[in-house]
Amino acid sequence: MNKILVWDWPVRIGHWLLVGAFALAWITGDSEEWRLVHAFAGGTVVGVILFRLLWGFVGTRHARFTSFVRGPGAVLDYVFGLLRGDASKYAGHNAAGGWAIVALLALGLLTGASGWLVYQDLGGEWLEEVHEALATGMLTVAAVHVAGVVVSSLAHRENLVRSMLTGFKFGRPDEAIAGARPVVVMLLLVWVAACAWWLAR
Repeated sequence: MNKILVWDWPVRIGHWLLVGAFALAWITGDSEEWRLVHAFAGGTVVGVILFRLLWGFVGTRHARFTSFVRGPGAVLDYVFGLLRGDASKYAGHNAAGGWAIVALLALGLLTGASGWLVYQDLGGEWLEEVHEALATGMLTVAAVHVAGVVVSSLAHRENLVRSMLTGFKFGRPDEAIAGARPVVVMLLLVWVAACAWWLAR
């Protein structure tokens, strides 16, 4: 097994932007004083997710949904493989992680949409409660995702957090992506900034 490039720059930057923006939104969620910061962080979450949805169709090999969204059978095989100590190794997201990504993207969009409506004083108190419940659901899935990353890192003897920083994992040469697409990061940042500004107006 060689060290190969698996995660491009848009995936990595988007991932950490999402982590930071969601954390900031969570911290400022109950403060009227930080309402604008909360809205800006929420807009950043939505911007990153919208870009990630597009990148899931036109991005590099392991960024595409077709490479990591698998059926329930593959998810169960992977989970039971972890329990047995012989889980399959994936160059990109594993079968269980793929569904965690889909859940996070869906919950992030729903949380952002409901938050924007609340920010516009639409929907009333019930919608605010829905927004908070969705955010709590997203935090729960994120916690499960982090736990899965830790377990998979130990099972495969590979630091998956570091791979999301460097872009490199161990794998076969034919599983590597051709390039990290650094230029696309500029488009991502401009798009996210525009979304955050528009949603926080």
